Amino acid sequence: MYSIYHFFQSLVQQKHIFKKVKKLDKFPFNKKLLSCKNDGVFPDMAIRLNKDRKIFTGGELIELKDSDSYTVSSFNSTIPSKSKKIGDIISGVNSIIKQQMEDAGNDIFSLPIRDVYYLVRGRKKNHTKICLIYGSFFETISIENLISQSFSQVLEERLKESEKIVSDDFKQTLLSIFSQQDNFSKVRNVEKASVKLRFRIMTEVKAEGNILNSKKYPEIKDDTLNFVLPCHDGNEENKIIEKAEYVFSKTELNQFSIFKIKHHFNGYFLVLQIPL
Repeated sequence: MYSIYHFFQSLVQQKHIFKKVKKLDKFPFNKKLLSCKNDGVFPDMAIRLNKDRKIFTGGELIELKDSDSYTVSSFNSTIPSKSKKIGDIISGVNSIIKQQMEDAGNDIFSLPIRDVYYLVRGRKKNHTKICLIYGSFFETISIENLISQSFSQVLEERLKESEKIVSDDFKQTLLSIFSQQDNFSKVRNVEKASVKLRFRIMTEVKAEGNILNSKKYPEIKDDTLNFVLPCHDGNEENKIIEKAEYVFSKTELNQFSIFKIKHHFNGYFLVLQIPL
């Protein structure tokens, strides 16, 4: 059986290593759970798919975020999200991921939408915080809306500086065109130019979305490993506990502190926390 819960279990079993490895990608992850593992290409890892998906589907995508402070490191090129289409990931330059998943025996397109998780490590002085966290902690509005509103701010600033006036319809048309991240990922070849141009989007986490921030999220203590999942109602909480009980024994679960934290923009999340 493969799932993000089993992946977390493997982290718990080796939690003492988190404070020893210099780079997070050098952690001895359980390769039996993984369908791919790469450096510098999203995703850094993916969980194998299950053939029987009554309890766990598997297939989750995992991105590593490592920092020498209690700030989540910036996201380069790939805006953080709660899910992604696997078809968008395994095409083009990322075809190595497709090959790895096929070699792992996965029927890739049998699960076209994949949940995204981020394994975040922050270090401050002699302390460490580790969080395996669902992507909705960072995606509190849609990516399209984020890009569109960001460009709207740029457009308004330029119009104000130039003292030009354009219609609201033209503004909305322009912003809708530039609401897709794919518009920036392509290299642009301009005639007679000796260089090619490609825009990159870099995403930085605000204090309100920085789970490592002790003032914003004091419940995430120093020297702990945390599993952070959305929990907006009692039904979601029950499902999380049921899945955790399937993976962990009662003795193992008793080692965890289980509690809720309130995201500043996106409701409640349930945390399973254990000391390193």
